[in-house]
Amino acid sequence: MKTRGQALIVVPLIIGTLICIFAVIGYFVAGALGIPIRLHLPVMMRAAGVGVLALGFAFMGWIFKYRSPVEIIMSTFVTMRKSIRGAPLREESARTEPLILQGPQRHVRHPLYFAVVVLFLGWWLLLDYTFLLFMALLFLLWFTVVVIRFEEQELRALFGEEYDAYARAVPMILPSLRPRWC
Repeated sequence: MKTRGQALIVVPLIIGTLICIFAVIGYFVAGALGIPIRLHLPVMMRAAGVGVLALGFAFMGWIFKYRSPVEIIMSTFVTMRKSIRGAPLREESARTEPLILQGPQRHVRHPLYFAVVVLFLGWWLLLDYTFLLFMALLFLLWFTVVVIRFEEQELRALFGEEYDAYARAVPMILPSLRPRWC
């Protein structure tokens, strides 16, 4: 129970910190490149932001149908702690959930990361703040270069050939419209 309480505090704090850091970086990168704070997007593009946000929230809801937010936070905490301690990837510790290959995972290996990027793109379109576009790009880079690399090594260590076969069939971050895993 102590681990659960720690996870419910630490993981949101880290995520909030990343959001703040990426917002500041996005703001300064836009300024350094001479890109205005607002692009004055046409009304139709801004309205499309509502649709993109709806897609992101619907995708997030679909993810939560198969794994609760608390389960996601717990596994994230265990993985982060394992990474920081330099523990063997195969060590299960408190991570006991099965490999979930249903729902959105049939279309994309990392649906949560896809949904987060889509949500930032939706907010960018709707609100027309350039730093939100840069935040989406920074999160995409963070997920693909840092998080997914470690997470996939851990999943391969925990689930072996089953995960390897799944990874060969299903795209990493951009979903396939038709299910790739049955």
